[in-house]
Amino acid sequence: MDKLHLGAVKRYHTLCSALRLTPEDREALLAPYGVTSSKDMETHDLVDLCGSLALELDKRTAGVSLDKLRKRVMAAIGAWLITEGRYSSVAIIKAIACRATGYRSFNKIPKERLRNLIGLFNNKSRDKAQAEQLKTLITTTTTNQLAN
Repeated sequence: MDKLHLGAVKRYHTLCSALRLTPEDREALLAPYGVTSSKDMETHDLVDLCGSLALELDKRTAGVSLDKLRKRVMAAIGAWLITEGRYSSVAIIKAIACRATGYRSFNKIPKERLRNLIGLFNNKSRDKAQAEQLKTLITTTTTNQLAN
């Protein structure tokens, strides 16, 4: 398999996951091509199928505009910066988003990457909060054990 085919297989699985397709749904998608696995498909058929899946995903998420996704990214990164105790501004937040995705312009980041950033920074904030709770619990338990 060449790089293009491997990339198409990865994109196919990503789109299927985003659409929450069951294994039976995936089999039904592959059946007209006479294969049971996306790896067995020809590259051009797989690219066409990915295009169809991407259109379906866009239809399902049409209510979420790029502008709203960008604002959600900015809020997620801003919240993470606050949990880290760091200064935040629009320029810093946009720079972090660009650096995390590899794009030069914040407005050039596609929908899928914006969704990834929202999840990433929300998870970072949540992990930080859980770590702080665990640290507090361990400190209190240790203090109580030493006092007894």
